[in-house]
Amino acid sequence: MKLSIVTTLYRSSPHIEEFHRRAMAAAEAIPAEVEMILVNDGSPDDSLDAALEVQRGDPRVVVLDLARNFGHHRAMMTGLAHATGDLVFLIDSDLEEAPELLGRFRAKLEEGWDVVYGVQQDRRGGLFERISGAVFFRVTEFLSDAPLPRNVVTARLMRKDYVTALVAHEDRSFVISHLWSITGFRQTPMVVEKLALSPTTYSLRRRIEMAVQHVTTTSTKMLYTIFYAGLCISALAALMVLFFLTRYVTSGIGVDGWTSIFVSVWFFGGLIVQALGIIAIYIANVYQEVKRRPYTHLRRLHRAPAAGEGGP
Repeated sequence: MKLSIVTTLYRSSPHIEEFHRRAMAAAEAIPAEVEMILVNDGSPDDSLDAALEVQRGDPRVVVLDLARNFGHHRAMMTGLAHATGDLVFLIDSDLEEAPELLGRFRAKLEEGWDVVYGVQQDRRGGLFERISGAVFFRVTEFLSDAPLPRNVVTARLMRKDYVTALVAHEDRSFVISHLWSITGFRQTPMVVEKLALSPTTYSLRRRIEMAVQHVTTTSTKMLYTIFYAGLCISALAALMVLFFLTRYVTSGIGVDGWTSIFVSVWFFGGLIVQALGIIAIYIANVYQEVKRRPYTHLRRLHRAPAAGEGGP
């Protein structure tokens, strides 16, 4: 049996050596051949040099150096696509999720699961972060056909069949937690503690962007909402016309005043622009998908030479 440990690097230089040591120590409890895949996601610090230094001391380490920063989710998918293990342990390298979770996940996986993934009991952060996170999930649940799983962390142990199915997705605009969920198989959560060693990179703006991307790439509910809203407004407008026409015929009272005209123009103009904007976002996502560009571009793959071979 072979175990692949997959992680991404972005401003991760201070943690790489300790992460490698702790993750490999946790893997030693599993009787398996081990490989560690470090994906350098265009990190602006010396994460690549630190990863290559670790590799020089451990030939089981494989370093994927991406051509630029493609984002956390795409970097993870690239690392998973290169994993060759029968079991794949995906985890962030910042040590906020303990590498020692591997042992707990392995014991749970042996109960017959295909995926064991970590969830937080409570969201970390201050009051604003918790409230904005709750709003993010409520909005996506209301607008989406497939709500995002709550409080999920990156750490997860997966069987090869599941990983193969996961990386077979060809979406170019995606939220990876959605792909984790819809891939299926037998999945079970496990409550874990996530430390807060660094400020979160998922700001309010980033959460809004993720919500819009998730809804417009996985759901048609907003398009139907626009249709039914337009239908209701048209029906209301028809009733108003009928009302004023009846009042004019029966009482001779007409409609005057510029205020009502301006209010109507601004109101319906705003609705039209909003509807066109929502449709434009859907079209933009379709545009991204039909171009079929790869998730990432690999600048170089650093792998230790096999016995008898020369250097890389």
